[in-house]
Amino acid sequence: MAEPEQVIPDNTASFVLTSTDIAEGESLGKKHELNVFGGNGDNLSPQLTWAGAPEGTKSFVLTCFDPDAPTGSGWWHWVAFNIPDDVSSLDTGVGTVTGMPAGTIQARNDFGEKKFGGACPPPGVVHRYEFRVHALNIEALDLDEGATPALVGFMTHVHTIATAKLTAVYTR
Repeated sequence: MAEPEQVIPDNTASFVLTSTDIAEGESLGKKHELNVFGGNGDNLSPQLTWAGAPEGTKSFVLTCFDPDAPTGSGWWHWVAFNIPDDVSSLDTGVGTVTGMPAGTIQARNDFGEKKFGGACPPPGVVHRYEFRVHALNIEALDLDEGATPALVGFMTHVHTIATAKLTAVYTR
């Protein structure tokens, strides 16, 4: 008789990312478009809410990445880390206007700024914007605001216990 297969519960299935500003697969609004490089939007970060983080979560990392940018390596629009574990939402504009929760560090994005940088694909081209919240098993990444998105990503990957994702699109 064969041994019964051990079933390991998936504690990440209930970790979700939602928004009152954007929906999965739908278009970002003009308020989330960049206001330079030909864009004329409001450059506001979208409202985001996450729920169902697994037991053992001690902090969060938030990223927004455009895999369709014509760079060969995509484009980082937003990288924020050391978000406290008692934070579960961010209001519209918090990444650009009003400021992040205490203790949070915003790394330099690919625009060279330590904040959210809005969507600005070439005219007529649809790009995807992948918003991800990573639940980490440590209270803080041992990095400062000078960390590159790649370094934040590496350290995040090492400590992630769950990831919630919301992908929006945009074209001008």
